[in-house]
Amino acid sequence: MQFSQILGQDPIKKHLTTSADAGRIPHAQLFVGPEGSGTLAMAIAYARYVVCKNTGGENSGGDETCNLKFKSLSHPDLHFIYPSVTNDDVKKNPKSSDFISDWRQFVYDNPYGSLFDWYQVLGVANKQGLIRVDDATEVLRSLSLKSFEGGYKIMIVWMAEKMNIEAANKLLKILEEPPAKTVFILIAESEEDILQTIRSRCQVLNFNKLSDKVVAEALVSQQKIDPKEAMLIARQAQGNFNKALQLSRGDADEFPFEEWFVMWVRAAFRAKGNAAAISELIAWSDNIASLGRETQKKFLNFCLDMFRQAMLLNYQATSLVYMEPKIEKFKLENFAPFVNANNINQIFTEISDAIYHIERNGNAKIILTDLSIKLTRLIHKK
Repeated sequence: MQFSQILGQDPIKKHLTTSADAGRIPHAQLFVGPEGSGTLAMAIAYARYVVCKNTGGENSGGDETCNLKFKSLSHPDLHFIYPSVTNDDVKKNPKSSDFISDWRQFVYDNPYGSLFDWYQVLGVANKQGLIRVDDATEVLRSLSLKSFEGGYKIMIVWMAEKMNIEAANKLLKILEEPPAKTVFILIAESEEDILQTIRSRCQVLNFNKLSDKVVAEALVSQQKIDPKEAMLIARQAQGNFNKALQLSRGDADEFPFEEWFVMWVRAAFRAKGNAAAISELIAWSDNIASLGRETQKKFLNFCLDMFRQAMLLNYQATSLVYMEPKIEKFKLENFAPFVNANNINQIFTEISDAIYHIERNGNAKIILTDLSIKLTRLIHKK
């Protein structure tokens, strides 16, 4: 991974390369950024810069054999830990090393890929991945060995907030007393979900969302998309290059989120004093509950975006409205008046709470039914 291939984030690139050139390489760093901002790509580029002794702010000029090994993510001094689950191939006690071939292909195909995309590779149904104590044991074993190149060893922990308590406590011990020339790069979307004791031992670098201009230019150069269409996609992606790629390829329609959302709010409108519509809401909840938990969470986040867009339209902030629903007879401008200052905070709170409980393995059918009934009251609040 070349630094020049990473979109935006120029101040972070400069900070990492300049500090490495000066020999100031922290033993533990935490890269925090939203999906599609390039945290993983940056971590790999930085690891290559350090291990291969590259110079001049780019991954060249150092050990060329080392650079070649990094291209295939197979360098023996580069280690990865990431969430894993049981599947048809790994029946119990899953750990990162069980999926290393899949992981390398996943990163090679799209270093901006999301946790949801990774779970799709693993064939996850109604499970959620974790970084477990077996992974932490692998970390200790891998880093106890001598460096293959005689220099630095790099451990990249992707989606570090998915560590369970046992793994986090075990990792904490090595962060407190790291072996010489060992660098940890933890990657997370939510800093607050990582143990404070681990965060306090890391140098934190915060990644911003990518600008629309950067995303659009990348779509034009990489996907050969018309500049006007690229800018429209960039606005919809909201700084997430992974989402922009999916939109440009038509992959975003894998699940009919718009259709599910419209069915939901229409049933909620009809449910006031209408027992038949309550049955529709229960049936809707059953349908969404039958999906995998990651799909449920992704859909509820989509609902948050729809309500946010409706509120912006209601208050004439049209320049910030980028969603254009394609469902027949559903127009965002007609829906917008029902999303206002009196109900938007409660709607956001209820959906966010539902995501929280689903993530913690609550009964999805009960959670979604409760959310739907609450929406029938909130959507009529003037």
